[in-house]
Amino acid sequence: MAEIKTAFMLIFNYDSTFEGLLTSVFEAYNRNRFPDAIQAKGRQPESLFAEVVEIDSVTEKADRVWKGIQKKVTKRNSQLLFHAFLSEEEGIEMKILRFVQRLFAEEVNIETDFGDPDVLYLVQTDRKVKREAMRMMQFVRFQQTKDGLYFCGIEPRYDVLPMVITHFRNRFADQQWLMYDLRRNYGAFYNKKSVEEVVLTSQEINRNTGQVNRNVLEESDAFYQTLWKSYFQNISIKERKNLRLQRQHMPRRFWRYLTEKQF
Repeated sequence: MAEIKTAFMLIFNYDSTFEGLLTSVFEAYNRNRFPDAIQAKGRQPESLFAEVVEIDSVTEKADRVWKGIQKKVTKRNSQLLFHAFLSEEEGIEMKILRFVQRLFAEEVNIETDFGDPDVLYLVQTDRKVKREAMRMMQFVRFQQTKDGLYFCGIEPRYDVLPMVITHFRNRFADQQWLMYDLRRNYGAFYNKKSVEEVVLTSQEINRNTGQVNRNVLEESDAFYQTLWKSYFQNISIKERKNLRLQRQHMPRRFWRYLTEKQF
């Protein structure tokens, strides 16, 4: 009887962090075995015939891979893979792995090789994520609570909170603020010295609008919100209203963050 050979699919399970993904890349080279899939821990493998390897994040290993990448890419694309990772798109891990494999294997610059579908996809995704981050910096509004904290609830299409922290830290360096991603249920809290990642359990936030409930607003902030809404209504000229142009520059999904849109 002929021997039956089964080809097992190799899957790396990681903790869904960028550090974990870089550690997975390190392990692939270290073991000289490259996975057929990289997926979040806890997810069931698509194939019954799969060898699953659990990858634990190790900062030193991730740093070695990241430094190696930085030596091979141009300054313009130094954050390309990180931004693409923040898109959370299905299969983004393997696209990044294949890009890194080419990056380390070839002497020529591959960043503009748009004939490679992975390169094209990563560059396009990088642009989309950066555009989303820019809109967050333009359209979000903070509310002051009674305890002096400035709060902003957001729900971005991509996980761009790590990209906008420095902007708001520089802009509001003398204030305590909390920017919270309602979709991913985590936030960045700035205490005038450092930024910490936090998870909220409070019921004082309207998860649909991202607004703090009015009973916890500082009185002057509630007053100025009302004043701003009135001002916005009065300067609006109905005959010159162009909703199509307005949505082009300020997509409707961002309206929930704007005080002037909370009528």
